[in-house]
Amino acid sequence: DMACIPILILLSLSSFCKSDDQLTYAKPLASGDTLVSKGGDFALGFFSPTSSSPSLYLGIWYHNIPKHTVVWVANRNKPITSSVSAELGIRNTSGLILSDSQGQTVWATNNKITAGDNGVDAVILDTGNLVLRSSNGTVIWQSFDHPTDTLLPGMRFVLSYKDRVVGRLVAWKGPDDPSDGDFSLGLDPSSNLQLVIWHGTRLYCRTMVRNSITVGGGPYRSNTSSILYQTATDVGDQYYFVYTVSDGSPYVRMMVDYTGKMKILSWSDSSSSWTVIGEVPTACDFYASCGSFGYCDFTGTVHTCQCLDGYELDGLDFSRGCRRMEPLKCGKPNHFVALPVLMVPANFLHIKNRSFDQCAAECSSNCSCTAYAYANLSSDGTYEDPSRCLVWTGELVDTQKFSNNGENLYLRLADSPGMDRRALALFSSSKEQQFGKGCNPDYCKSGDTDMHSLCNGMHIQRRICGVSLC
Repeated sequence: DMACIPILILLSLSSFCKSDDQLTYAKPLASGDTLVSKGGDFALGFFSPTSSSPSLYLGIWYHNIPKHTVVWVANRNKPITSSVSAELGIRNTSGLILSDSQGQTVWATNNKITAGDNGVDAVILDTGNLVLRSSNGTVIWQSFDHPTDTLLPGMRFVLSYKDRVVGRLVAWKGPDDPSDGDFSLGLDPSSNLQLVIWHGTRLYCRTMVRNSITVGGGPYRSNTSSILYQTATDVGDQYYFVYTVSDGSPYVRMMVDYTGKMKILSWSDSSSSWTVIGEVPTACDFYASCGSFGYCDFTGTVHTCQCLDGYELDGLDFSRGCRRMEPLKCGKPNHFVALPVLMVPANFLHIKNRSFDQCAAECSSNCSCTAYAYANLSSDGTYEDPSRCLVWTGELVDTQKFSNNGENLYLRLADSPGMDRRALALFSSSKEQQFGKGCNPDYCKSGDTDMHSLCNGMHIQRRICGVSLC
């Protein structure tokens, strides 16, 4: 009989023991306690931003690196006084609930749990996701659906739902203050086509315009240790952004910091610090910093402002932007040139249900139209209307040029006096402008002085064909 006692004690203990990555009805998380994911990558617990801070927050941070790095905060705008104890528990009426020692609710997920489901638990995963789940494994709530200032690999950042902007990253107010700051990242509600950084309500920086490249996805950066792959796409009623990293990569995070920069950071074990592998804005990519008809050129080592083709600097610097070299007037001869590998300008008009030729016609038939751009947002038929026709009828501001991953902007220019219209016709077809067909190096290499002057003067052969012919 005595031999059974240790077994009974063991069974009794096992009924109360839970793994360190979970909390249950019977085992809430108290001040001073920490949940650690099974692989040891992330921890959930209470923290104060500094040793002298009286504020206490519930958050998630990296567990096995020496630098305390918080990636999610529950009660960022309602801290608990550190002298008061706190507890995170599960309730049928509220889901996860954070309360202080006086019983006051500080934060809750506000999910009703099915009566009688006593197997509900909350678990911190090695992805950094805190998940509230039912006994059958159904996700009731997860922190990945409610990011604060940071995106982690595999997290679906929902930008819009049923064409309504829903997701936004909000920076900390300061380096030691998790409350809502002045800068935020989200979809521009005026078009649902561009991802922007806001400074309060003011547009601070545009980071992406939705096109066939962003929809299809692509590698952001590769090195000897990792590849980061990012995409923005639609699934059902959701339009979301997500990025992943290759197996064996160091920790990577994407965040908006309190200075207004969107950064991609990678952890370095050798230096025990975070390394910035990409950030915006950095130089001339602050909104409209190159003025009207100027663009920020990212193709060189130093990022500088330049004027669009057919324009020249209006003054001593780019504060006044650029001006046309040949005035554009309604009824006067004009043409379009394709400027490749750009992030298209701001302040566009989105015209739906148009083919490329119809989009070109929308602009060419309106003498007030200064430029147009076209993209197919779906190659697999998942969009009801996959076309994205953009036109501009005023100044072109906040254009950017890249070495890759950009798109064509078709810019309207006035014909130069004495321009050979027969030569220009070689480049005037919209399909030729889109795909670069009909570009013949022999024209530029011929002895035809007018054609040679056209090629050199207007740079059409470089812009359309993508190579230098003259």
